[in-house]
Amino acid sequence: MAAVDPIAPRIAARARLLLVEDDPQLRGMLTELFTDEDYEVDEAADGQRGLHLGLTRRYDVIVLDRGLPAIEGLDLMTRWRRHGIATPVLVLSALGNPADRVAGLDAGAEDYLAKPFDIDELLARLRALRRRHLDTARVLPIGTARLDLDTREVHPGPDHPDLPGPVRLSERECALLAALAGRPGQVFSRDDLLATVFSEAESPIVVDTYVHYLRRKLGRGVVDTVRGRGYRLGRGPRP
Repeated sequence: MAAVDPIAPRIAARARLLLVEDDPQLRGMLTELFTDEDYEVDEAADGQRGLHLGLTRRYDVIVLDRGLPAIEGLDLMTRWRRHGIATPVLVLSALGNPADRVAGLDAGAEDYLAKPFDIDELLARLRALRRRHLDTARVLPIGTARLDLDTREVHPGPDHPDLPGPVRLSERECALLAALAGRPGQVFSRDDLLATVFSEAESPIVVDTYVHYLRRKLGRGVVDTVRGRGYRLGRGPRP
């Protein structure tokens, strides 16, 4: 049974893109364009749907309009960031004066492109966003420790004198810890983790098993149990 690492860059797999745009004609054109560029595209026509998708699915990049129904684009992005969603966002908006661009970047966007736009420039900016994101997404904080996704090792921080050196994880242990660390404030149900990390498993018991393995290697504090809801990232390795 192969585990799915939800954090590691998708080298062979198609990159996943969330498009939040309320104009149906532009949304259809962009979806076709991104699909032709080998992105796997999810669409949202309003801010509420965009919020749900951004919080429940993992994306490599997000293209976000500002003038959205239900939740305005910058408010939507602020809510993602508040929940620990670090996916790079390119704002694509008709609001293109300098003050608008500054507001978008200050709200948490990695890039801002005004409408009307050049298609080649849009695609180039998305490629640049993905490259920068992949350069920084290979090490994740676990409290004051850090998880290196390339070596599958947890390196202890100053609060972990009980760990004499890096702790090596299995592929599935690393995938589970990376999923939790990717959204440190979120509580994941067993079914959530089964779908995103152990996609070929049939029983959620496998989630409990690998939580046990992580705690055995890193201490109980690395994963918190939220009674009746599931698991979330803890404060880090503890004896």
